[in-house]
Amino acid sequence: MRSFVLDGSTTLAWCFEDESDDRTEAVLASLGEAGAITPAIWPLEVANGLLAAERRGRTTAAKVQLFLEALAALPILVQEEDRARTLGQTLALARETGLSAYDAAYLELALRTNQPLATLDEPLRRAARGRGVDLLPPD
Repeated sequence: MRSFVLDGSTTLAWCFEDESDDRTEAVLASLGEAGAITPAIWPLEVANGLLAAERRGRTTAAKVQLFLEALAALPILVQEEDRARTLGQTLALARETGLSAYDAAYLELALRTNQPLATLDEPLRRAARGRGVDLLPPD
């Protein structure tokens, strides 16, 4: 397995039993073999998703802390933000695909690095398919 681009939706699925399944667990297992990369927005998206789940009573701060400790042990490389690329290629890709700039950042990274994209977000999956990007979990 080669490295892949990891998005927040897949990451957050690992935290919640009702969102995780065999396919998302297979993506998690493949991290040990290949590692993953993310755009700079990823930690904020994950933090926001966890905070929202806490506020809705879906999880606790203690469980979030355990999840974050497990996440920190995984081979995930967060790319530094590149303002010129974000305001150039990523913005243009968002316009072309109808994605948010946040989601376009994942697609731009997958395209630039020629790596599969691990996402559960259906609009992002459609845009990736349209650009010839391999998807995890596979369809």
